[in-house]
Amino acid sequence: MAPRAGQPGFQGLLIVAAALSQPAAPCPFQCYCFGGPKVLLRCASGAELRQPPQDVPPDARNLTIVGANLTVLRAAAFAGGDADGDGDQAGVVRLPLLSALRLTHNHIEVVEDGAFDGLPSLTALDLSHNPLRALGGGAFRGLPALRSLQLNYALVRGGPALLAALDVALAPLAELHLLGLAGNALSRLPPATLRLARLEQLDVRFNALAGLGPDELRGLERYGGLSGPRLLLADNPLRCGCAARPLLAWLHNATERVPDARRLRCAAPRALLDRPLLDLDGARLRCADSGADARGEEAEAAGPELEASYVFFGLVLALIGLIFLMVLYLNRRGIQRWMRNLREACRDQMEGYHYRYEQDADPRRAAAPAAPAGSRATSPGSGL
Repeated sequence: MAPRAGQPGFQGLLIVAAALSQPAAPCPFQCYCFGGPKVLLRCASGAELRQPPQDVPPDARNLTIVGANLTVLRAAAFAGGDADGDGDQAGVVRLPLLSALRLTHNHIEVVEDGAFDGLPSLTALDLSHNPLRALGGGAFRGLPALRSLQLNYALVRGGPALLAALDVALAPLAELHLLGLAGNALSRLPPATLRLARLEQLDVRFNALAGLGPDELRGLERYGGLSGPRLLLADNPLRCGCAARPLLAWLHNATERVPDARRLRCAAPRALLDRPLLDLDGARLRCADSGADARGEEAEAAGPELEASYVFFGLVLALIGLIFLMVLYLNRRGIQRWMRNLREACRDQMEGYHYRYEQDADPRRAAAPAAPAGSRATSPGSGL
């Protein structure tokens, strides 16, 4: 029931009723929207939205809460559970027809076990853009009909412990068809995602995946002729070395299952930066040494584009050499004259050296011996 103007505790609460044909219409910030036969919009300050609203009518089929300060979703939070966790609402169903629940940008950090108890018809749940730090292993229990779960940009701050809890929490979701894990800095696929038998689409864009190993690729296959899930893999820092061979072969055989396959680009090694992965030849991907597969150290052999660059470089050198020979040919007379003058100058220089050598070697030009020290020259008429 809509609150009356002036009712205590709802100061500033705005109630807007609109007949919208699309129940998933955008909900303004710091508001919550719910729809059944009509779509109703209620907005309040972030301070007032610290727990899920309790005035949503039982016939509501979708509920959107945006910009609240929920922080913690306690057990049976949408079945009238106490914000302090003291209320026992096990088995209570307040919203039996609710099928879509969107809780984006609500500062949710903790989702306790059974947080969504009492929502038996829920098929779509969106917890994207919340800084989740803790997730109970039974957070999604009691959701037998859940087919779509969006956790985009919600797992970055939780670390390995949160990813381990996610594996446990996903296990009961046997009917899950769509799973969004984009923007969570994942370096590998969560193992539980490979065990969801009915999964039809897995979104892992904008993560930190350097590639997919053989075990992960096998986990994406289905037995009995069943088609595996579609995989959205773009905008990941893929390493296009020898470890990428299994992924490259899988993509060539199952391109239709990766709608954004043409957007997959290499982030390493440097020689292949921003190269489309599908343009590479797996046979040319080589490891730096025998242990490179285990350490992830890859090296890329010279591909066709590198060979083409070598050919181009050779053609440029040949052209430069041809131009040099043409210059020599066109200036042959001047070069001959210059060589003749140089030869004559060298001959004159050598003749000068030879003449001085002959003069120095002539014995007639030897100097007279000097007189002994202290001796005096005398003349016959001196009388001495």
